Amino acid sequence: MRYELTQPLTKEMAAELKAGDMVVLTGTIYAARDAAHKKLQTMIQNGEELPFDLEGAMIYYAGPTPARPGYPIGSAGPTTSGRMDPYTPELLARGVRATIGKGPRSREAMDAMAENTAVYFAAIGGAAALISQCIESADVVAFDELGTEAIRALKVNKLPLVVACDSHGKSVYERD
Repeated sequence: MRYELTQPLTKEMAAELKAGDMVVLTGTIYAARDAAHKKLQTMIQNGEELPFDLEGAMIYYAGPTPARPGYPIGSAGPTTSGRMDPYTPELLARGVRATIGKGPRSREAMDAMAENTAVYFAAIGGAAALISQCIESADVVAFDELGTEAIRALKVNKLPLVVACDSHGKSVYERD
């Protein structure tokens, strides 16, 4: 199937998506990589208020390069998602509805998706320049000191994605 989705993603819509479905996404997503995930986990453990609302949020595993003059962002390709797997169950339990990156996910991350009615989208690896053309704005919302790994709110328009892991435990990276 092919879907045009507008963020935020509801549990009902996440449940409808199946591994292999094509999606074109419009709305606000949050770019965050390894260092930002570690800081978020520390904030959660310390009971601190998080820098953005996790309920219904989508996290894009990317560390965009600085913008050229006249552009909102530089290259914005996905990073390897498996590095975020240790943080994924906690974030999904707190309301994150989808993650975006590249590569397969661990069984623990996939189980957390099923338990929390969440999905994992694969972005096109090697197409960072193309992806950046779908980003209309990029604003740092937390951890500016991390430079390219700061958390950014990205307003995307028609970002092409594939449902790589659905909320039913299916993955395009595994064969039945």
